[in-house]
Amino acid sequence: MPDLKDPSMASMAKFKKDKEIIAEYESQVKEIRAQLVEQQKVLEQQTDMRVQLLQDLQDFFRKKSEIESEYSRNLEKLAERFMAKTRSTKDHQQYKKDQNLLSPVNCWYLLLNEVRRESKDHATLSDLYLNNVITRFAHISEDTTRLLKKSKEIIFQLQEELMKVLNELYTVMKTYHLYNSETLSAEVKLREAERQGERGGRGGEVVFGLRTEDRHQRRNNARKIQKMKEKRQAKYSENKLKVMKARNEYLLTLEATNAALFKYYVHDLSHLIHRGVSCVALVPLATKGRFCHCTRFCLSAPYIIVAE
Repeated sequence: MPDLKDPSMASMAKFKKDKEIIAEYESQVKEIRAQLVEQQKVLEQQTDMRVQLLQDLQDFFRKKSEIESEYSRNLEKLAERFMAKTRSTKDHQQYKKDQNLLSPVNCWYLLLNEVRRESKDHATLSDLYLNNVITRFAHISEDTTRLLKKSKEIIFQLQEELMKVLNELYTVMKTYHLYNSETLSAEVKLREAERQGERGGRGGEVVFGLRTEDRHQRRNNARKIQKMKEKRQAKYSENKLKVMKARNEYLLTLEATNAALFKYYVHDLSHLIHRGVSCVALVPLATKGRFCHCTRFCLSAPYIIVAE
């Protein structure tokens, strides 16, 4: 997560000019903008991958449904073939009279009935794939697409709010550095006026040795310098007060901006990417659990009967 530093502290101000500081901030904001664009791309890529996975799963189970259906028909044909052959034997009538009698015909009927039951189970499984599992995956794919659209709207809104805060900091920072430059300029002018006043004061020591008009000129110059000094002192004090207020606002805005960056990168973005889209990815797992339960139930029946 980016963390905006305060480049206006005294230790850094010795090495950097205001333009360099603003240029550094602009570079930071440009980097953040690039990250925001990349985040949207990653969100779209993750969703595209999940949608493609769901499409592949639909194709897989559609083919598996065809295989199960074909297998069911083949089992039914197999059972019917040997059932017809068994009906033509002499023991067929005996089987009708006593089905509990241990005989080859009874064994065949037991086995063939089991094959027919297995055929029905695979037909049921084929129908489950075609009308339940595939339909469920199609719904999940639609939900994923809707969630992507909603997530993009949310992330766009969050990024707009973040950029608004960054732009506000940029404005406040430029104002602070402008006032700071004006204050430094006013201080230079004030110090120059003070030096002129000091030179005029030293000249006053020999004023009594001058002519009257020269003394009058010196006094006028001294008054002008004093007025200029007072004017520049007032300007410097005014600018210093403005720069103090601007600096306080700058530091508060800087703190608020870093808090907004922390909230976006640590909380908002994490929630969107790892919970929003991932929740959709977990839905197939729940479907898989129910599907596996149905599959085990369908396929376990024949083996239970044979074991008996």
